[in-house]
Amino acid sequence: MATERKSRTKRANKKEETTWQERVIQIRRVSKVVKGGKKLSFRAIVVVGNERGQVGVGVGKASDVIGAVKKGVADGKKHLIDIPITKSNSIPHPIDGVGGGAKVMMRPASPGTGVIAGGAVRTVLELAGVRNVLAKQLGSNNPLNNARAAVNALSTLRTLSEVAEDRGIPIESLYI
Repeated sequence: MATERKSRTKRANKKEETTWQERVIQIRRVSKVVKGGKKLSFRAIVVVGNERGQVGVGVGKASDVIGAVKKGVADGKKHLIDIPITKSNSIPHPIDGVGGGAKVMMRPASPGTGVIAGGAVRTVLELAGVRNVLAKQLGSNNPLNNARAAVNALSTLRTLSEVAEDRGIPIESLYI
């Protein structure tokens, strides 16, 4: 009986252990002026993704780095988005995204191109599972705003079937 319970809990744990990956983009020490002086804490920007079309960006603040990263991961999992990926592991169409003062431009690329992007946008695209894409950060080099701009761009991607359904026409008529 006890072994049966153990095997059940092992199976349950394996189901919970999805292939979520976390990457810390930035850890910054921040301070707040309070009555007794300055209170130091840490802010962690974390990207969470499963490399199969789901990605999220989270921010966590805590008095220690480990706690901030844990809070960032939890926040990233709350803000997950699903993105469509083509057969060539690229995005379906060109797209621009905005986050704060940052703008991100993304273009689909042919197989073998790789992820041509910089900074936070590269991390977001890799954890989303996009393998062939051209991207450029414009306007700002703030990692949080660039990551949010990348997520904003990816969240507005649409497939051909979604466009055909919205227009109320068959998919074949879009190819003309």
